[in-house]
Amino acid sequence: MSKPTGPAEPVGVIVAVNPGRFAEVVGALRRAGLTVTSEQPVLGTLSGTVAEDRVAALAAVDGVDSVDRERTYRLPPHD
Repeated sequence: MSKPTGPAEPVGVIVAVNPGRFAEVVGALRRAGLTVTSEQPVLGTLSGTVAEDRVAALAAVDGVDSVDRERTYRLPPHD
């Protein structure tokens, strides 16, 4: 029996955009499905969450330089 497919799980992303068009591009990213959690307009970067199946849509937004998935690293417990 196949498992029903629901909405795609959200993933954390870090997006680099053209700093000169920061507000405009952030607005377009929100319309494309990004939930913004942090903005660094001077650096031209922001972070947020988006459904896994919408990552490619973010990368296609005019003014986006890159979209990278957040990575989590865990160190072993200290002995």
